[in-house]
Amino acid sequence: MKLKINIVDAFTDTQFKGNSAAVIITEQWLDASLMQAIAAENNLSETAFLRKITAHHYQIRWFSPLTEVDFCGHATLAAAFVIFSSSQSASDKAQTLTIEATAVGEMNITQLDDGAIEMKFPNRKPTPIETIPSALRQGLSIQPAQVLINNQAYFAIYPDEQQVLALQYNSDALKTLAPLDVVVTAKSTDYDFISRYFWPVNGGDEDSVTGSIHTGLAPYWAEQLGKSDLVAYQASTRGGVLNCQVQGDIVTISGKAVHYLEGFIEV
Repeated sequence: MKLKINIVDAFTDTQFKGNSAAVIITEQWLDASLMQAIAAENNLSETAFLRKITAHHYQIRWFSPLTEVDFCGHATLAAAFVIFSSSQSASDKAQTLTIEATAVGEMNITQLDDGAIEMKFPNRKPTPIETIPSALRQGLSIQPAQVLINNQAYFAIYPDEQQVLALQYNSDALKTLAPLDVVVTAKSTDYDFISRYFWPVNGGDEDSVTGSIHTGLAPYWAEQLGKSDLVAYQASTRGGVLNCQVQGDIVTISGKAVHYLEGFIEV
């Protein structure tokens, strides 16, 4: 069986920056074990598999090299970029899409005039915890001022962005926090806030750019900074910029993407 594959750098306008994702679109779902094997072979942070329902409506599933995940923002951006780019003519060019996933529901996605892609996600604001897990303390070289939690990760809050940039992490300790990952964040001078994301259980040590976690980061920082429109930077080696807007139960995240590869795999 021959499958078309695209690889896209998401949340960047520069090739080899942002976060890479593979995108495979089919008429019917592949077997889950095959999707996992393909994702492991790709060895990117995520491979997005989509089942086409109509020209503007798709279902999506996301696989890291290790496991299927409930929600992935950058691979959704990559998938939308591929769909928008593959329109046959100007008259057929889609400006909006609906992409749905079991754990997230329907996501409304729009291509903006400047080429950026805007995605509407559920608000997943974290809540504070009183007792910081010992594994989290052991896993981060600098102790956070506060820790919050949502259904995806622990949020370690720092008073100084230099601490976020400088801290080291212990993957073995953070693995014991499964199934939750860890995001570290602080207010920024050049952006509204910065973050780094560690997910040794579900995908890898440090993720390049993590769209999904900003559905929790943006509501937190919107409240702290007293503003609903924010610009975020994920301070990984590759780095990525995310524009966020908080509107009640919806967090809108937008960014650009750059195409890297188009080809076929045989399985």
